[in-house]
Amino acid sequence: MKKLTILAAMAITAVGFTSCGNSTPKEDLKTDVDTLSYAFGVQMGSNINEGLKQNNVDTAYIDDFIKGMNEAANNMDDKKKAAYYMGIMAGSQMSMGMKQQAKSLFVGDTTKTLSIDNFMAGFIASAKKNNKIMTAEQASEATMRLTQQIQKKYVDAHKKKGEEYMAKVAKEKGVKPLGDGVYYKEIKAGKGATADSTKIVKINYEGKDVYGKTFDKGEGASLPVAGVVPGFSKALRSMPVGSKWEVYIPYAQAYGEAGNPTIHPYSALIFTIEVLGIEDMPKGAPGMGGMPVQMQ
Repeated sequence: MKKLTILAAMAITAVGFTSCGNSTPKEDLKTDVDTLSYAFGVQMGSNINEGLKQNNVDTAYIDDFIKGMNEAANNMDDKKKAAYYMGIMAGSQMSMGMKQQAKSLFVGDTTKTLSIDNFMAGFIASAKKNNKIMTAEQASEATMRLTQQIQKKYVDAHKKKGEEYMAKVAKEKGVKPLGDGVYYKEIKAGKGATADSTKIVKINYEGKDVYGKTFDKGEGASLPVAGVVPGFSKALRSMPVGSKWEVYIPYAQAYGEAGNPTIHPYSALIFTIEVLGIEDMPKGAPGMGGMPVQMQ
């Protein structure tokens, strides 16, 4: 559950505490209950900016968030207002959910979105028991069928774009093969040692997709050579300390057909990697089990 959802739920619960009306409240710590209530507020408030950012809310409007939260917390005994505030909460969660669904559905195409107007039209028809276009059962079938149909269309297009990108980059000047479809271009030569699969490398890196979007980066990161995706590991075993390469990895040497929560299925990836040093694996360290590059 996202932090903002937790905060909203706590805001509703807050009507159980003594309230100070809809104006900006001031502390009045006369009793233990007063102090406990204040402490709850301090705990929630300490993480609010992070929670807002995670939910794509501009923290410059923190006063507006506080105003809405305060009004909702103090009016939940009014059934009409309570329904309205619950609707606002549900709408914000629905909007965020649809954005996440769009990322998964329209693989690689950030210009496509789901229609909020059509969602609301269907929601209202169903909520008011006025379904004339499709029943809930028909909607369930359509959801499964169309999700698979649309996603396959965009996954296929995304896969093709990655394959075309890899074919093109392989022909570029200065690009050399590493094997298994992985290629690299040297940005800076290194003169140090190279690591084997039993070592840890200290690196600066940045990962991008074929659309140029950065999905991960790190400075001075220590990663086990055997604990990253195959194409990344192949590069690390070939790079001398001090070198800096741009590495091009096909999906089969990255996250494959499945992808992961951050990377779409069939994604070709581009990493800029600079090797800073080589370290021994600590004795008794657990195996990474093929874990990917540290995702943020």
